[in-house]
Amino acid sequence: MNKFRILSAALLTVTAGAVISSCGDKRKPGMEYARNMYDPIAYNYDQPNRNFANGQTAQTPPAGTNPVGYDKIMDDYPNTSEGLAAAEASLKNPLSLTKINLQEGRALYITMCSHCHGEKGQGDGAIIKNEKFPAPPSYSTGNSSRGGAMKDLTDGRIFHTITYGLNLMGSHRSQLNPTERWKIVMYVHQLQKHDSK
Repeated sequence: MNKFRILSAALLTVTAGAVISSCGDKRKPGMEYARNMYDPIAYNYDQPNRNFANGQTAQTPPAGTNPVGYDKIMDDYPNTSEGLAAAEASLKNPLSLTKINLQEGRALYITMCSHCHGEKGQGDGAIIKNEKFPAPPSYSTGNSSRGGAMKDLTDGRIFHTITYGLNLMGSHRSQLNPTERWKIVMYVHQLQKHDSK
């Protein structure tokens, strides 16, 4: 019985509080917390802006500039067979082969690639084993679907494939910036040297 009284008192208190708080002046919102959370100080891109001569907030970027994270290098190597051939012939890894770059390349490979390609690059990742997808070729013994042995893939060809994807492999351009892709290329070259034993 005592629990019933406590529950009734709590319900009555909440109801009374709601009734009292709703009886105030509707034109005065009362105390506001974190006002700038819903009234931003910055201009929205589509708002008029007196700070610019044309009155627009969204301005055309200056000539020769690129958005943050823009991958300019791939402008010259489109997702075509010609772009692949050009990348294979002329793209070289700009990063030095250092222990740190190789370790970071391995960490990125494990995170982004090993679920399909396997930790040792043998095409035996968890998705292949568990989901029964077709296995990608081994880096050390397989043949590329574009022709040639996987162990002979060049910097540019691997970078192009990571950027745009191939067959069931999707593009990783939006998930990995160019430096991260080059580090993975560096690590894939290490995997090309190892056989499955």
